[in-house]
Amino acid sequence: MKEAGYTDKETEQIKNDSKHFENLRKEIQLASGDYIDLKQYEPAMRHLIDSYIGAEESRMLANFDDMSLVELLVEKGKDAIKDLPKNIRGNKDAMAEAIENNLRKLIIEESPTNPMYYEKMSVLLDELIKLRKEATLEYEKYLLEIIALSGKVKKPDTDPGYPFSLNTNAKRALYDNLGKNETIANELDHKILTTKKDGWRDNIQKTKAVKYVIQEILGEFEVKEPDAEYILNLVRNQRDY
Repeated sequence: MKEAGYTDKETEQIKNDSKHFENLRKEIQLASGDYIDLKQYEPAMRHLIDSYIGAEESRMLANFDDMSLVELLVEKGKDAIKDLPKNIRGNKDAMAEAIENNLRKLIIEESPTNPMYYEKMSVLLDELIKLRKEATLEYEKYLLEIIALSGKVKKPDTDPGYPFSLNTNAKRALYDNLGKNETIANELDHKILTTKKDGWRDNIQKTKAVKYVIQEILGEFEVKEPDAEYILNLVRNQRDY
């Protein structure tokens, strides 16, 4: 820096500015939910920042223990708020928006696995956001409601509204998207599990076999909507298959 013509004071100011905007970038990414999970690289990144642009000892902005914000809310409840960066934690609106943005992102990401369920979760989130903005819901109650919703979004199996026999996410997805018919969901799940072959998603013939049993079950129960193609796409997105 000296060789480039900067004084010691200017060098110190540049380093401080770099550190400030790096911290600000992290806060914006967290608040918007628009970030790449780089937790595994975080120690090395902190070392590089501290070594080359840090004006002071590096410090942990937020300790997420390899968990997303939504996962923290599910695991720790209101205590998860303590792990947020200070600038977000100290502003109720900023904190609420950070939670909402991260929850919205998760709903969008998981929607292909169960469109009907996550559409319902999206509606519930919209209602909570509206109540918060209209100040018709006390903040403490809002936190409890948003944490409860986070649990339903992250762990659908904890939703008490499902029959006992629907013990997998795949069965629950079929149930939600087939008119909440427990019998059809279980029968179709059984047929798919006993028909699918290894690598069926990437093989035309194997995919056709799965689609055929879907058509068979839908025809047996006289299901007109949704059609077999819709259910096939739903099945493609199930980790259980």
